Amino acid sequence: MSEEYVQAFVHESEEQLTDLNNSLLALESDPDDREAMDDIFRTAHTLKGNFGAMGYDEASDLAHAIEDLLDELREGEMAVTPEVMDLVFAGVDRLELAVESIDEDGTVDVETADLEDDIRTIIEAGGATGDDTGAKADAETDANDDADQVDTFEVTVEVGDSEMKGVDGMLVLEAIREECDLVDATPDPESIEDGEYEEEFDLVVASTTADELEATLDRVSAIEDATLSQAGVEDEGVADDAADLDADDDVDDDGTSDDGDDSEDRTSGETNGSSREISSVRVDVDQLDDLHGLVEQLVTSRIKLRRAVDDGDVGGATDTLGELDKITGNLQNTVMDMRLIPMRKVISKFPRLVRDLAREQEKEIDFRMEGQDIELDRTILTEISDPLMHILRNAVDHGIEPPAERERAGKDREGTIELRAKRERDHVTVTVEDDGRGLDVDELRTKALEKGVRSEAELDSMEDSEVYDLVFHPGFSTADEVTDVSGRGVGMDVVHSTVKQLDGSVNVESERGEGTTVTLRLPVTVAIVKVLFVEVGEEEYGVPIKNIDEVSRIPEIETINEQPMIEHDEDIYPVVDLAAELDVPSETKNGDGMLLRIRKSERRAALRCDSVNKQEEVVVKPLEGVLSGIPGLSGTAVLGDGNIVPILDVVTL
Repeated sequence: MSEEYVQAFVHESEEQLTDLNNSLLALESDPDDREAMDDIFRTAHTLKGNFGAMGYDEASDLAHAIEDLLDELREGEMAVTPEVMDLVFAGVDRLELAVESIDEDGTVDVETADLEDDIRTIIEAGGATGDDTGAKADAETDANDDADQVDTFEVTVEVGDSEMKGVDGMLVLEAIREECDLVDATPDPESIEDGEYEEEFDLVVASTTADELEATLDRVSAIEDATLSQAGVEDEGVADDAADLDADDDVDDDGTSDDGDDSEDRTSGETNGSSREISSVRVDVDQLDDLHGLVEQLVTSRIKLRRAVDDGDVGGATDTLGELDKITGNLQNTVMDMRLIPMRKVISKFPRLVRDLAREQEKEIDFRMEGQDIELDRTILTEISDPLMHILRNAVDHGIEPPAERERAGKDREGTIELRAKRERDHVTVTVEDDGRGLDVDELRTKALEKGVRSEAELDSMEDSEVYDLVFHPGFSTADEVTDVSGRGVGMDVVHSTVKQLDGSVNVESERGEGTTVTLRLPVTVAIVKVLFVEVGEEEYGVPIKNIDEVSRIPEIETINEQPMIEHDEDIYPVVDLAAELDVPSETKNGDGMLLRIRKSERRAALRCDSVNKQEEVVVKPLEGVLSGIPGLSGTAVLGDGNIVPILDVVTL
């Protein structure tokens, strides 16, 4: 099959799955939303057809099962409950994994049959839960009183450490009620369907034979293990291979098959929150025409320049160089515009992320987004996906309180998180705001002192807004417990370092009990920065001019607590010796050299170097791979003579 067709299929499927996720969220919030229901059904039907047309039958069968389940919801045969929606979302997640697998090697290397069986099971059960299903089972039992003799069995069902315990429990109960008679349950059926049990629960089941009961249990993929014995009889080992339901494949808590490949072993939040690199862009035909016209001008000017050089026409060559400068400037702007992608390419997955995290933590959250059509450079958009996900995770985990706590504080049970994007000339501001518990500035000061992030004197002199920004310090965390969501205090420092590498800035504002606002300010296009070049020993480095407040000869330096300091406008600035920090040999004596005082908004410090050379605009390339995240370096720039110069990050230096 043509690689071109496969890639077109992958890109279209990714967009359809994102649309399906968001329509499902709209339906879950308003089960009577017929427009959302119609959109969902139409998209699911298209996915089924596209998978089938491409020959990916396993994924097509799963999409078909999802379509049938959605049809039950659309026809009112099944209620839109959180448990049913969890199962639909799990199916969508598995289809996303299938598309990723197709993108990687052209095959569906993902287990789909188990989840398809689960969906078919709930369709056959009619989605009924609780008392209604119990009454149905009782009626069927009464109608068959004269049928075969039944025995009563005690069953212990183990589902393991599931993330969808309510759904798994419901699937087990529905399967038993369909084929047998549920006599008793510990805990009660309602609690099992709400996921209120540990890793296992006990059932008393009436069944014609043990084999029939084993067969019923065996077809429920949610069961990790099960043992059964006849009521009143010691366990005789009836549940051997048949009841040991994980004989062939271990099934993870999220329903994915665990074949040793960790790539599938992840939560839906991670699947939908983190964005893979954006590998394609859609370009307007007018932009292609502009690009073609500029290339024609470029070729014409190149020919004119060669003739002028061959003829020794200095004036003509100079004029042509001026033309080339104008053409290349227009060419640069056109290409930059072609790289711009709407933010929805990344943030459209975030509503699902917030929904899953809120469900996991039993919180009620209204998540809103504005500015999805704001455009950013492809590279910048790819890089900020994970930082934004970290911020949202923190807002859900640490920001928004549980409903009961919010009520005690006089708030609505439902918390609010807003993600807003706004274009401001050549920058975009992305804001994540929540109305949760906010940050405790006193606790932040205490933590910073305990961890040695700042001294007591420094903390006392810091404004509250400066203290809030300490959350970006590596390893700094105010969480008393480490959770799967908040991680281990490494999230916010990643946010800071990534944004700084993109030549942006990040700021935190908070009010205790009212909420927290995190603001990212990012350039629209890749960083073209005016840089001041300085010498340290025999090495050359670049410092972004926007970070520099003053360049001067070495003034009088005082030593306070063994730290060299200078005073400016009654403010004290620590002096950072670049030769010592960068481990570069320098012959400059103590009183010689130049001093670069950094803007107070960036960092209260002054950089000492041997000399200052020139300034010019350069394209800064962020460091990648093992080099990314090196303190003190934001990237590199290639100069006109081919030399590569490191660009310093004045904040982490």
